[in-house]
Amino acid sequence: MRTDFREFIKGDRVRENTPPEINQKIDMEIASTVRFYAGKTDYEISRKIEELNKEWDIERYLEANAAIFSFTGATLGFKRNRSWFILPMIVAIFLLQHAVQGWCPPVSVFRRMGIRTRKEIEVEKYALKALRGDFDEMFYQDNK
Repeated sequence: MRTDFREFIKGDRVRENTPPEINQKIDMEIASTVRFYAGKTDYEISRKIEELNKEWDIERYLEANAAIFSFTGATLGFKRNRSWFILPMIVAIFLLQHAVQGWCPPVSVFRRMGIRTRKEIEVEKYALKALRGDFDEMFYQDNK
């Protein structure tokens, strides 16, 4: 079974800026999940697909992280010490860096925690849909 999904996840800037060993670990986890569900019922596969639909991707984690730290820095800046205003500025710089380069320091932390990109989640989801037989009709039409 495939454990390298690079050809399916081209153009993912977060993945391109992630060390290969972390990408490989995530790829192996995707392959392991798909193998696990290969012997499961359509109902069980459908439940897993629903879980994947609700899974937060790294972009969502970054946005939530930025909001929390910006709010915290601003609140502490108003209530405690003006020095705390540096925190929202740092967060804004990180977000800009991520928008331009596809990487910023929190990305490394989240990737090491196993947080996936939307494309990685979609690869797993579509592999499970293929197991469930969602694309069988398309395959048979192409082979007529």
